[in-house]
Amino acid sequence: MKSLKGIYLLLALSITASIIYLHYGVNTTHTKLVENIEKIFVLQAKNFAKNIDEDLKKYIDSNKTLYQTLKEEPQLRAALEHSLSTISTPSFKYIFVLYRDKDGRYRYLLDGSREDKGFFNQKLDVDKNMWNRCYETKEDQIIVHKNLEGLWITYLKPIVRSESVEGVIAIDFSTTLPATINEAIKPLEKIFYYIFIAIGALMLILLYQTILNIKVKKESITDPLTQTLNRNFLKTFLSSIDLAKYQILMVDIDYFKKINDNFGHKAGDLVLKEVAALIKKELREKDKLIRFGGEEFLIFLYREKHNCTAAKIIANRLKERIEKHTFKYEKTPIHITVSIGAASKPEHFKSADEAVKYADELLYEAKREGRNKIVFDIQNNEKSDKFKTLSEVKEALDEDRVIVHYQPIVDLASYKTVKYEALVRIVERDGKIVPPFLFLDSIAHTNIYVDLTKRILSIVFDKIKEHKISISINLNLSDILDNMIFSMIIEEIKKHEDLAKWLIIEMLETQHYSNIDSLKDRILELKSFGVKISVDDFGSGFSNFSIFQDLPIDILKIDGSLVKDVNHSKVAYSITESISLFANKLDIEVIAEFIHSKEILYIVKDLGILYGQGFYLGKPQESIDTKKSILASQTSA
Repeated sequence: MKSLKGIYLLLALSITASIIYLHYGVNTTHTKLVENIEKIFVLQAKNFAKNIDEDLKKYIDSNKTLYQTLKEEPQLRAALEHSLSTISTPSFKYIFVLYRDKDGRYRYLLDGSREDKGFFNQKLDVDKNMWNRCYETKEDQIIVHKNLEGLWITYLKPIVRSESVEGVIAIDFSTTLPATINEAIKPLEKIFYYIFIAIGALMLILLYQTILNIKVKKESITDPLTQTLNRNFLKTFLSSIDLAKYQILMVDIDYFKKINDNFGHKAGDLVLKEVAALIKKELREKDKLIRFGGEEFLIFLYREKHNCTAAKIIANRLKERIEKHTFKYEKTPIHITVSIGAASKPEHFKSADEAVKYADELLYEAKREGRNKIVFDIQNNEKSDKFKTLSEVKEALDEDRVIVHYQPIVDLASYKTVKYEALVRIVERDGKIVPPFLFLDSIAHTNIYVDLTKRILSIVFDKIKEHKISISINLNLSDILDNMIFSMIIEEIKKHEDLAKWLIIEMLETQHYSNIDSLKDRILELKSFGVKISVDDFGSGFSNFSIFQDLPIDILKIDGSLVKDVNHSKVAYSITESISLFANKLDIEVIAEFIHSKEILYIVKDLGILYGQGFYLGKPQESIDTKKSILASQTSA
């Protein structure tokens, strides 16, 4: 659409420029024609006047003035007037000679006109300023009158004898050529006029369309209730964001459901609008405020240079400002608090989606700790929690300090664990556990990453052999397309071919996939050993249902950002329901991630989803217990 509008605009500008150029060219040509007519007349009149002056001086008595000679010799006067009349044409209609009397009035000496002749010594009213200038300067003068109807020029030449002006030769030139030219170009001017109207109309349409598109685009990325940015904007923003330039805050209104239950949804809407307004007051122009969920706001804080303190400062200010603010609904005061998760170094994650998900995890950690809290990321903790370098990861591999934790995936009918997701960790020398986002980014696209993936596969196959239960590992699509990594995976699978049917490979769906044919061939090769293929985080980022047409998928995991909102967001509920129905139609197994409460659990079950994963069902643990019923005590209540 943008390129099409650009083409329209360029075309309109080109046409307009061409029309203006043509219009200017026609007008310039018209002006030059008239100027050339003037020049031709002036040149002719100058020659006529020069010849007349020379003829007059031949016949004037040297002892008399021009006036005396012509007064005393009527025959000479008549002969000279006849001579002047021979010059007369329809264009050079009036040719005469005047003199100035003692009273400053101009009178005829000779008149070569064929019509309306002036008699000798007859007074003639003229433009005295121009005629007097002939007497004063003794130089030729030109009087020009122009209009659309025609051109009229009077050429004046002083008759100078003995340093004295004795008369003035006047030659009048008139023509209707300008009117003729003007009539000739009128059709062109009309064409230009209509084209200008058409272009003007086109420009107005383009302007209206542009304004309308801007308005529609703005509305499409704006939350109508809070007037903050929405998740449509977030999708585009995350696809182009430079994570190094931002810090991320995830803000959630504590016990928001109680506000809706106690005061009604109008009160809830009022609180949401006012919270958004309070947050905006703390932000700068370059910061981005997005309504992420029902009562969740996602904030991207623009980071000046390498400043890492903005997240901490603004998070504390927001928490304090909202806590102190009194929200009034129908004169009833409402006080709220917020929980905040703050990620100060999102650039250490492989993707923007992972960084946002991490900020969301920090937020829920704050809520699990009792709400009205801010949980900052590892960057604000002690030295042992820093991001790991390539050499540190290599040391952990060499010293066998790479471990795997297992998060249960539960059958929601029996509440028994039916499979696990493997999550890699590094153990510090002092025993502290380092999560993957602190080291995976630093080893991406290196041999260490290949070695780590191989180690995880080896550990997982040992665990499968011990417990005979399905375990999934996470891989990017790029890992499967990477020749070295894929060859290593196939090699490890062949070593444990009898255990391959228990292995599940989870592919990150938010990552763009290309080389679809090659990807499909490699997935089919994996499946030939009995390996199952799962799509992770479906519903986040730019979900594309065509992936199921392109690739042979066995399992679909619905992204936690949808699941966690199904209890208060109609949109999240509807999307989750649609994904579940779609997958069930294709006989694809569905797992709901991020089940963090009993309420979410029952909603997920009602939607027909058979499997679930989340902290409410079980946190990642180093050991596996296949006999334990995860929710035996909780569900019986």
